[in-house]
Amino acid sequence: MRRVEGSAGVSLLECTNPVKDKWRVRWDVQEKEESSVSYMEEEFNHRPTDEEIRSVITTWYSSRTADTILRGFAYNGSPVWLSAENQYNYKAAHDLAVQTGGENLPVTFKFGSDEQPEYHTFHRLEELNTFYRQMVEFIQNTLEEGWRQKDRFKVEQYTQQP
Repeated sequence: MRRVEGSAGVSLLECTNPVKDKWRVRWDVQEKEESSVSYMEEEFNHRPTDEEIRSVITTWYSSRTADTILRGFAYNGSPVWLSAENQYNYKAAHDLAVQTGGENLPVTFKFGSDEQPEYHTFHRLEELNTFYRQMVEFIQNTLEEGWRQKDRFKVEQYTQQP
């Protein structure tokens, strides 16, 4: 699977070598300047079935959604790595702060990157609440966008081609 650049009007499903039965499936077509496009492409050594097409494309959308959750969130301009472990740690600290009325504060989290770490200390429950709400909202919005992208996918776009 790779991102390719090509001409506008590219076929979503194409036999590129009839002798070797090579087929390419394309999706996420994005217009660029001067009638060119970029798109994702996967090659098959046979004509892919509807289920193979659906699987490769929806798996790609799921992977992209997960990557956006992992790398796409920032708090006060600092990138926040949202691995499952970090999400759990942020939730645990937030839940404990809520349950104790903030008695466990301050709590410090490492944001940024390993190369450029940024440590943020939350002294007040309201500030930790703001961070946590923003994080959860970001994750939910990213998931919803991923669902919308998958819902827009119609295998019929591929099966109605020659």
